[in-house]
Amino acid sequence: MDPNSVKSTLSNLAFENVMAAAARDYKKEMLAQEKAQSSTSVNQEVDLDELMDHPELEKLHADRITALKKEAEKREALKRQGHGEYREISEGDFLGEVTGSEKVVCHFYHKEFYRCKIMDKHLKALASKHLDTKFIKLDAEGLQ
Repeated sequence: MDPNSVKSTLSNLAFENVMAAAARDYKKEMLAQEKAQSSTSVNQEVDLDELMDHPELEKLHADRITALKKEAEKREALKRQGHGEYREISEGDFLGEVTGSEKVVCHFYHKEFYRCKIMDKHLKALASKHLDTKFIKLDAEGLQ
């Protein structure tokens, strides 16, 4: 057997394998493009006006509006109870403030401590973000 004919046979086989792989890749690309085009054409055929008048969508919309109204009412009720702000209370008010809400953060502070001033700054920022929790402070120096 001639070595040149063996080389040419092997290179022909390799070329055929490369061509077959390229053909498979091209076929996969074409199928993916067809699938993408068919899905966009299906999406374009949907009538949006008909969809907007669908009773289930109207029910979901009404349910969501009801939930938002309840949430707003709850938020207003919590604000009336002192939630959403960081304020100082007296020792006599402590029990009423703490038992009147489900979640309460109380900072027992001392006027002379620098770290208490830092804590005040952070609790004030948290109070406006977490309406479900009441944030209060009590002067620990005056407690008996």
